[in-house]
Amino acid sequence: MIELLAPAGDLDKLKIAILYGADAVFVGGKQFSLRANASNFTYDDLVEGCKFAHDRQKKVYVTTNVIPHEADKEGLIEYLKSLEAAKVDAIIAASPFIIETALNNTSLEVHISTQQSIMNVPTVNYWKEKGASRVVLARDMDLEEIAYITKHTDTEIEVFIHGGMCAGYSGRCALSNHLTNRDANRGGCAHTCRWFFDYQKSLQKEHEVPFSMGSKDLSAVREITRLIDMGVASLKIEGRMKSLHYIATVVQTYRRIIDEYTKTKTIQNYEMYEDMLKHAENRETSHGFFHGLPEVSEQLFEKRSERVMQNFVGLVLDYNEETKMATVETKNVFLMEELEVFSPVHESKVFNNTKMFNKDGEEITRAARAREHVLVHIPFKVHPFDMIRAKRF
Repeated sequence: MIELLAPAGDLDKLKIAILYGADAVFVGGKQFSLRANASNFTYDDLVEGCKFAHDRQKKVYVTTNVIPHEADKEGLIEYLKSLEAAKVDAIIAASPFIIETALNNTSLEVHISTQQSIMNVPTVNYWKEKGASRVVLARDMDLEEIAYITKHTDTEIEVFIHGGMCAGYSGRCALSNHLTNRDANRGGCAHTCRWFFDYQKSLQKEHEVPFSMGSKDLSAVREITRLIDMGVASLKIEGRMKSLHYIATVVQTYRRIIDEYTKTKTIQNYEMYEDMLKHAENRETSHGFFHGLPEVSEQLFEKRSERVMQNFVGLVLDYNEETKMATVETKNVFLMEELEVFSPVHESKVFNNTKMFNKDGEEITRAARAREHVLVHIPFKVHPFDMIRAKRF
């Protein structure tokens, strides 16, 4: 069975990813991770997260994918042993130093990060001989190249299917370091490729619109079936910095695609799944390198419209079946309006919000304070971790 691998920037996101259909999650610890600005996991978080996952027969992988300088080496063995003690299932690493240290000093499974830019069979086999159990391929590969590798190696292959694409070669970029002194390969990426830049003076009249050099986000809805058929072991979603709602929406969409194809060997309605993803997306998407070198239409060279998504308005904490009142933690402003419940355990349902109370029991018509607990009358049963979306967006 193919694995659906989801990002989790903190413990709540780990739980959401698993509940909404992920087979495994990848997280960052407090050290040696490429998302230094994410919340990341303390040791206690890792212990709790691993228990939550393992109780549901799911897995947890920890990113240790920095490219360490001499000053970054201290404490690596102790850190890796702490991951082992927390019962982490594997680490994802790019540096030969970290990979070798883990293999020689722990029983941790090692997955080779996409930062290694692996694009051919000999390199896959090299890392297998070193002791790695999985290779995450470079993101700059087309479907035919991926199929050739999966056919000619028995090493587990992991492929990115959704999320941000890096302008650097397979994620290795010096723009951030050069322009902001924030090292992308040590966890400090400033996403410089998404900035807007002015043309030099001689071209300003002809090109008055600023340009960027970023790519559209990856979305592989229509490529999943081929990846399954060619024997890819794990399908990976990018986005440890993304919201709870984004993770739930994207994970559930791909879960349904995988399950439909596994059961029926066909996909009846790709458009339905693409529409599901639109609830979470705020950037344009493309198929990346899957069908060859990206064309101009897959890039973001000029000003584009990115909207802040505010349709996720509440997270269900509890439900009283007698009163039909749900305790909801607010995420964005919502009113007495049509709302949709998005759930990991039942199909989405719509209701009209006709009755709502604040924490003091006072009836209200507007929930506006972030993370406030309010009571909302919902005429059908809902469950903890169900999400409420506003239909007006």
